[in-house]
Amino acid sequence: MTKAAELAKMGEVLTNSQIGGRRNMVINGGMTIDQRNDGSSINLGNGKFFAVDRFFWIENSSETPTGQQVTDAPNGFTHSVKITNTSTTTTPSYTQLVQSIEGNNVSQLYFGNSSAQNMTLSFYVKSSLTGQFSVAFRNSAENRSNVSTYTINSANTWERKIITFVGDTTGTWTTDNTAGLNLIFRLDDTGGTSTLNQWTASGNAFASGSVRFMGNASATWQVTGVQLEVGSQATPFEHRSFGEELALCQRYYHFSGFPKIIPGQDQSDGSLVDYEGQIFSWTLGSDNRHATSYSFPVKMRSNPAIVMYG
Repeated sequence: MTKAAELAKMGEVLTNSQIGGRRNMVINGGMTIDQRNDGSSINLGNGKFFAVDRFFWIENSSETPTGQQVTDAPNGFTHSVKITNTSTTTTPSYTQLVQSIEGNNVSQLYFGNSSAQNMTLSFYVKSSLTGQFSVAFRNSAENRSNVSTYTINSANTWERKIITFVGDTTGTWTTDNTAGLNLIFRLDDTGGTSTLNQWTASGNAFASGSVRFMGNASATWQVTGVQLEVGSQATPFEHRSFGEELALCQRYYHFSGFPKIIPGQDQSDGSLVDYEGQIFSWTLGSDNRHATSYSFPVKMRSNPAIVMYG
């Protein structure tokens, strides 16, 4: 690339305000936060399972692949998410890894009006399979979608992919604390669309001719360095500190206990100071009543569902 071309690209980046401030609309794109599983492998299946914070697996299938935060990652990163197919099927309705981005965090895209902005997705991917794979964006109502593809050229090799999506000038796009934009890495589907790289009034998320991941026994697929930013130019991945990334994740989910410690053990009267410095107290009376107090580290997106143990 010539110096003039480099300067031209930098000018576009500056014009689109991609340098400085918060560039990456994806949370935990480096896969460093895993509050639920703490690096342990989990069984994925028919339902919704978080492989790491903010990235959940959802499918309509009887298959049970595994998901895990692993330390296999490209240069500049420490972690990735690894999906492993434990069996084979030819009939999954869909299987996909998703991040649902809060509407407050994508309002700058101006989707749904004539000023809609382009957006650029970049990520690192590695798979035991080669060929065409699908990635898509969809609104929360699942009636606006844009499907694109990327190609894995070499098996078991980290490759960086960059895809620019045009802004959607129509449709309904939420800009509050509910889901505003869904990023979908779809790995399998019974159908597929041949309409690519444009917004359509549908919920499509799989491109015709893409690799059928679930039909390949022991296949693996990994991703990290996921970044979504305004404009048509990909910039280097925005590395936030571990503390910042954790706080962003805690807006949606917070685990109060020690990592790798199974909660729910019986205790006598007393108190406990956990690793975050939070103080818990309780009393075991004759009627088994308990009293405790706890402060959430950040304000949550909505009223949380609280699970009590022990």
